[in-house]
Amino acid sequence: MSRFSKPHEIVERALELSTADGCVVIADEESSANLRWAGNALTTNGVTRGRTLTVIATVDGARGTASGVVSRSAVTADDLEPLVRAAEAAARGAGPAEDAQPLVTGVPTSPDFTDAPAETGSDVFAEFAPALGDAFARARSGGRELYGFAHHELTSTYLGTSTGLRLRHDQPTGKLELNAKSPDRTRSSWAGRATRDFKDVDPAGLDAELAQRLRWAERRIALPAGRYETLLPPSAVADLLIYQLWSSAARDAAEGRTVFSAPGGGTRLGETLSGLPLTLSSDPYASGLEAAPFVIAHASGDSSSVFDNGLPLARTDWIRDGRLEHLTTTRHTAELTGQPVAPAIDNLVLEAGGERSLDEMVAATTGRGLLLTCMWYIREVDPATLLLTGLTRDGVYLVEDGEVVGEVNNFRFNESPVDLLSRATEAGRTGKTLPREWSDWFTRAAMPALRIPDFNMSSVSPGV
Repeated sequence: MSRFSKPHEIVERALELSTADGCVVIADEESSANLRWAGNALTTNGVTRGRTLTVIATVDGARGTASGVVSRSAVTADDLEPLVRAAEAAARGAGPAEDAQPLVTGVPTSPDFTDAPAETGSDVFAEFAPALGDAFARARSGGRELYGFAHHELTSTYLGTSTGLRLRHDQPTGKLELNAKSPDRTRSSWAGRATRDFKDVDPAGLDAELAQRLRWAERRIALPAGRYETLLPPSAVADLLIYQLWSSAARDAAEGRTVFSAPGGGTRLGETLSGLPLTLSSDPYASGLEAAPFVIAHASGDSSSVFDNGLPLARTDWIRDGRLEHLTTTRHTAELTGQPVAPAIDNLVLEAGGERSLDEMVAATTGRGLLLTCMWYIREVDPATLLLTGLTRDGVYLVEDGEVVGEVNNFRFNESPVDLLSRATEAGRTGKTLPREWSDWFTRAAMPALRIPDFNMSSVSPGV
């Protein structure tokens, strides 16, 4: 795009080309770097670059405002006008948009809007890669094999509107998944980390953690299905509560379709969900979990609206001291439900004032309990209760009187995260974690471990 290769120039040119009554243009400049390894050796690495342009046209007709949204990648100068016209045609061919609102105004321009996009590359692994190599050597000498990958991406988003908004956000997203296996593949354990820059990732520490779990797994103990006191590690707590957040649209609750619907009508806002002083929040400025401080909506849905693009975001407590405080809303659904405007934010933090680490919670276990590694294949069974089912994976360990005594078989579980919050008897120390199941879509989370006195392991699941 030689005539306007800079992202902000593309945004400006698309807005100039628009003949619609309103227009929003989002340019996402993406770069990524990755490493992959198997059997204690690097296998592949690579760097990619890409650009996606989204044009949202709005047309005011006799029956109301309609919107048309078109997104395309690798847009050239010759492609730009056809893209804008396609969005306008989509708007003119659509019926009135239910979520129609005036486009956002009055947000100060980002001072770096005209700057070049930020980029990542292989140098993001400059300190991590040698440390990973050292971990390979230790694993090899210890008789275990490491598999996994490290991925880092950086997206610079430029958002411009016909109402004058010119906003920019740079979002780094990094994750590491590391799996240790015994040479005969009969024992396996997993660890993951979320990071902004890989400077806070310690391969040696992760390898030591996985080595210990493989040692625990040398003793196998068969357990039947049933309800067990269970320690859910932060990763598993994140997976469950992210799904809860995704299921917390205010409109769905007000219409009686979700776990947050009140019997007889309305919502459960104001209801106490946990006896623990749990606070579940999202904050675009949370340290180490920073996310876009304004709405970036490429499409409209239950919890998002293209008309809200550029709307400023601030900390929102979804649950405060155990009490349900907010459900997700757009400006449209806030009007429908009479609730405050509370758009979704791209991070999630659970705090309860706990001070114990997961290891300390294990040591404090009296009697018999289970320690999970992670969950996977989580699926919804019943939206009315948010009953979820899924499988444990890569290590379930039996704890007796404060000590791990061996590995047990995997299970299928059936639980609702909302119900789990009501039954939790302890929350540990909050720390950054990587949700394993949802890490392709959501990585910015900080969670404590939770102690559940009667977690429902509904059936035994074969396999590692």
